[in-house]
Amino acid sequence: MNIVITGGASGLGRAITDRLVLDPNNKLLISYSNSASVAEAMAAEHENLSVALCNFKEPESVQAFCTTVKDFDVDILINNAFCGITTKHFHKMPKGTFLSSFQQSVVPTLEITQAMLSICRKKKQGKIITILSSYLKGLPPIGLSEYVANKAYLYSMHKSWVRENTKFNILFYCLSPSFMQTPLNADVDERILEGIKKASPLNKILTVEEVAESILFLCNGSDHLNGINLYMNSGDSI
Repeated sequence: MNIVITGGASGLGRAITDRLVLDPNNKLLISYSNSASVAEAMAAEHENLSVALCNFKEPESVQAFCTTVKDFDVDILINNAFCGITTKHFHKMPKGTFLSSFQQSVVPTLEITQAMLSICRKKKQGKIITILSSYLKGLPPIGLSEYVANKAYLYSMHKSWVRENTKFNILFYCLSPSFMQTPLNADVDERILEGIKKASPLNKILTVEEVAESILFLCNGSDHLNGINLYMNSGDSI
């Protein structure tokens, strides 16, 4: 399978890449932004892995990556890349923050998905897996309105993608993990981490490796899972 992973050189994306690249039948293309040296080292280590720059903050870079995706003849797209999280109460958030975060995290994901669909609708097959957040279920933590709103937008788009493309044998899955330690939240205080751990029914924090295993499951999942949003939240909210 030809698999594209956005943001596949760091954090959760790196864990997904490390898991999927183990299958020699998989040919991977991953995007990177600030992890050029890491991405190049990964490509040197694995013959079935290629890398390409895609800076979500630069529209020209996103368009170039979309062209690369089309040339790659992709079978599976994993929408993982996300620019960042602004932690601030909603009433204190400048309007520009909402606009820029949407432009930098959501719009590139939409453009890359469109590039994928232009191929898969012709081939009449394909899978698109989008990483969301377990915060979409129930009430989210205080201060994450911008992040959760962007993820909710992608979830709404996912539903439309299912509706418009299933007849072309293109399948769509979402995965919504709970809190993980990644570069996106590297500055979280240890006391907060301990509180998250204690609040979990399993008394532990989800790891990126566990999420990567679930991505592998979805890559090989039944067609009848089409449209699913799989929550990984230890049963905290069902």
